[in-house]
Amino acid sequence: MRVRRIFTPAYHPRPWGRLLAGALAAGAVVGLAVALPSDLFGSGPRGQDLRAVGAAVRIIDGETLALDGQVMRLAGVRAPGRGQICHDAAGRGYDCGAAAAAALARLVNGRDVECRVQGRDAQGRLLGQCRAGGAELNGSLVADGWVLAGAGASAMLSLEAMARDGRRGLWATASDVDQVRRGF
Repeated sequence: MRVRRIFTPAYHPRPWGRLLAGALAAGAVVGLAVALPSDLFGSGPRGQDLRAVGAAVRIIDGETLALDGQVMRLAGVRAPGRGQICHDAAGRGYDCGAAAAAALARLVNGRDVECRVQGRDAQGRLLGQCRAGGAELNGSLVADGWVLAGAGASAMLSLEAMARDGRRGLWATASDVDQVRRGF
């Protein structure tokens, strides 16, 4: 049995160790929050401008281009994929994805491209509005009938309706007006 001395105080652990450990952990969390990039988890750099000279612009498909290695998808539009077959009124098939990509290439035509980034899409690509030589690419492609208005792009729906009524682009050879929408 242990005898306790009356005049010696009992041992009490000092709270400094736990307090110091808590302060270090909180400092580490704050340090990581400041040091990590803001787009780590897929949110795009809002308000960022991208520019590329005409020689550094590559057309990937009817709605996607590469600007100095940065992949940019045009916001508010939906284009057929390369190799997708559409049929004209006579039933002949043609690659409407390549036709949409060619329309985008004609709009860019070696000009400098400026894009305003609005975020990222589900695949992690930058998403935004682009201009080439003063022409707005997103709206021009819809108005020319080579791409469709994307989901949630109500401003583009009137441009699509005018292209459909004027039988331009993909709508020019469609035997059935809804054939284009059903196709992709």
